[in-house]
Parts: sequence; C-alpha cells; structure tokens
Amino acid sequence: MNIGQEVLQLLKEEITEVEYNRYIKQLVYDIKKSTSDLGVFYAPNALVCNWIKSKYREKISHLFEVKSGSKVTISITLKDHLNMKKTKKIIEQKVQHSLLNPSHTFDNFMVGGSNQFAYAAVKSVSEKAGEVYNPLFIYGGVGLGKTHLMQAAGNVFQNQGKNVIYTTVEQFLNDFIRHVRNKTMERFQEKYRKCDVLLIDDIQFLSNKEGIQEEFFHTFEALKGAGKQILLTADKHPKKIGGLEKRLQSRFEWGLVADIQPPELETKIAIIENKCELNKVKLSKDIVNYIATVIDSNVREIEGILSKLHAYSQLMHVDIDLAFTKNVLKDQLQENRANLTLDIITQSVAKDLNIKPSEIRSKGRSKNLVYARRIAIYICRELTTSTMPQLAQYFGMNDHTAISHTIKRINELIINDEDFKVKIEELTNKITSSS
Repeated sequence: MNIGQEVLQLLKEEITEVEYNRYIKQLVYDIKKSTSDLGVFYAPNALVCNWIKSKYREKISHLFEVKSGSKVTISITLKDHLNMKKTKKIIEQKVQHSLLNPSHTFDNFMVGGSNQFAYAAVKSVSEKAGEVYNPLFIYGGVGLGKTHLMQAAGNVFQNQGKNVIYTTVEQFLNDFIRHVRNKTMERFQEKYRKCDVLLIDDIQFLSNKEGIQEEFFHTFEALKGAGKQILLTADKHPKKIGGLEKRLQSRFEWGLVADIQPPELETKIAIIENKCELNKVKLSKDIVNYIATVIDSNVREIEGILSKLHAYSQLMHVDIDLAFTKNVLKDQLQENRANLTLDIITQSVAKDLNIKPSEIRSKGRSKNLVYARRIAIYICRELTTSTMPQLAQYFGMNDHTAISHTIKRINELIINDEDFKVKIEELTNKITSSS
C-alpha cells in the first residue's frame, strides 16, 4: 500500500462510510507524478473532483503531513489530461448558476409505495432530458423528498456537462427584481432561457405575482420550444395553486404531474435506519419502530430527532434506550400531537376496523369490539396527554384501574402477538401522518 492509499484509509476513519464510498474511494493516487511535496490524485468525473477539492483537500494534505512529516500540496484533477482544461471551462460555465447539493442522489433516496411513482418519473427524466415528461411537476407536503429528487436529477444532468440551473421561486424573483432595477434584463433572460435544464422549487410562491408570472411564462415557452428540460416542485397540484394564471397552470400540466405522499411505516423505518447509518447513530429496532410510529412524516424532522438523541447521549454519557428516547422526545412529540384528540383517534381506529366509534366506547364485549377498544385505548394513551381517569371516563370504564389493567394486557399482547403489534404500529402511523 502506497502513502496515498494509506492517507485515504486514515480519512476513511474520520468520515461517514457513505461519503467515503461515494467520493473518496473513487480517487486514484499517481505514484509516478507524486513527489515528496506533491500528492497527485485523479477523480473519475468533474462532480467528484470539485466536491473533494472543496471539502477534503485540506484534510488530505494534513494527513499526508501526519504520515510523512512534511507539508504536501494536494492536486486533484480529472484523469483525462487532454480534456482537463476543456472540462474545467465547461464546468465553470455550466455550474455557475447551480446550487445543487452533491449528496442528493438517487442512490440515497429511500423509495417506497408513497413516492415510487415520482421517483420513477424523475429518474426517467434524468436519463432522457427534454424527451419525456416535459415539464415534470412534483408536488407533496414539506420534507417528503421533492427537493432531494429534483437535485438528484440535477446532479445527473450536471455530470453530463449540461448547463443546469437550480433555484427557488424566491431566488428567481429576487434575481428578476435586481436585473429590472439595474436595467439588465437581457442578462436575466440569457441566463434562464439559454440553460439546458431548469429546476425550480416551491413554484406555488408564484401565486398572485403577476409581473414575475409574465416573465416566467416567456422563460417556460423559450425552454420548452427549444426542447430543454423543466422540472418543478410545489406543495400542491397545479390546479389547487390559487392566484396562478390559467396559461401557466395548463402548461404545468402539459408533461407529467406526480405526487409524493407521506411515507408508510415501512418506508419511515427504512429512512430512519438509513439516517442512522449516515450519521453513525446506533439505535435498537424497538427505538427505530417507536420513532417511526410516533412522529409525523417529515424526513427533516427525522434527521433532527436523530441529531438530538445523539447529542443528548454524547453530552450526558448515557446509552440510547427506549425510555431515554421517550424522555428526550416528549416535548417535541407533545407539540406534534397538539391537534390530536380522543375523538379523532377513536374515529380513525373505527374507520380502519369498519365499526362505529360509539361501539368502541360502548360496553360491548364481542371479540372485534374488545380488539378495537384495546387498540384505541393504547393509541390514545400514547398520542395524547389524557390521564387514566380521563381515558376511563371517555371509554365508559369504571375507573383508572380498569384502564391500567387494559394497558397491561395490551403490552402483553404486543410482546406475544405480532399481528396485534403490527396493527397498532400501522394505525399509529396513519394517525400521526394525517394529524
């Protein structure tokens, strides 16, 4: 193993496995070109090259100094020397307006039933820019992965050497106002109408802005007429965006409109496990399942929870167990559940099990009613701040001891009856996702 490989192995110990495999592992050390004060590495493409230069070149230089005892300048270039200058020029020209995050890729996007269609559509567009689904319009709630998917496609386009512009409507509007004030609208139009791919986030914020809608309409027409790819995201379907010109609304629907729904329980679990691996946070299966069932479907909130758990664990020098997790997250969960009531939960359970809410609260003892009542009581206890006496009164039981006995029986069933446990997790997930 040469010194270059040894240095990369040292770096591997200090970064996440995902970043190492995605970027650092692709570097090739040139022994012949390297000297005692110069370390030469080759990257397979411009995206990897630029990413490592900006984030890890100084670190690699430091590790060389640790290994060799002398300062070493690090050179990271593309392997194809003949095209290096040409490629550099292309990258400078085509990436200058892009704010893409290289970590947003298709590989690390968790695909499930809730987002499979949108994922397939964006993936298809990334392979055939301007040929299929143009424009492609993705809509869904906050934190469900719209931006991740859009930028994953953008990174593919950029790696192909295309001129990619990624922006939000707010940035587009600010850019427009600045050029109007400076009387340089030709530059604005040159920038946005001559790109190969235009990616715009949060298109709903065009609502009720007539001047910018007019400009965006002509930008859209110019790009579409030239066969350039347009990819848009919003929080709702084009038809439901108020204050949007009809001609824009109709054009947003020309290609393909795909939605992203809140992730189902299995996908949430997969997301949490993936985030744990990326952030080097170790959680047991019970804790992962607990987090998946009690939080809403915002992926950003999942990341925040994992960071919070990890920070508390490190600062307080304790292991992360289920009791610790519940205690750390109690305030956040109470805030999330502020809108949940006993009625909402009972109605949700009743609807799923095809019985009446009044029957769940009755004294009926048939097998299906007891089953439904147990589930409703357990979820109400978990997702609301209701006390046992309050639950007893709501469900028509004698007193809090009856609730306590019921919850004890439910906990035994969760341990011994996998189907019962899965049903509780499934319903908890549905209720928290829709709250």
